[in-house]
Amino acid sequence: DRRQARPGPGAHARPLSPLAGQLSVEDAAAMVLCKPKVLPLKSVSLEKLEKLQRAALEAARPPEGTPP
Repeated sequence: DRRQARPGPGAHARPLSPLAGQLSVEDAAAMVLCKPKVLPLKSVSLEKLEKLQRAALEAARPPEGTPP
């Protein structure tokens, strides 16, 4: 049994040639999901317009106590 000594962390390692084999990148960017933002279904200006339209319809309607 012939045991070969392993080089230590400070030992000079052989440089790798890109032509010698396949290279792979481990630090691939992954998709980062963030918290979903809650958006109103109706904008404030649309709500104001609807309120004005309802008020105009109620003002145009005759009072309930008067005969037609």
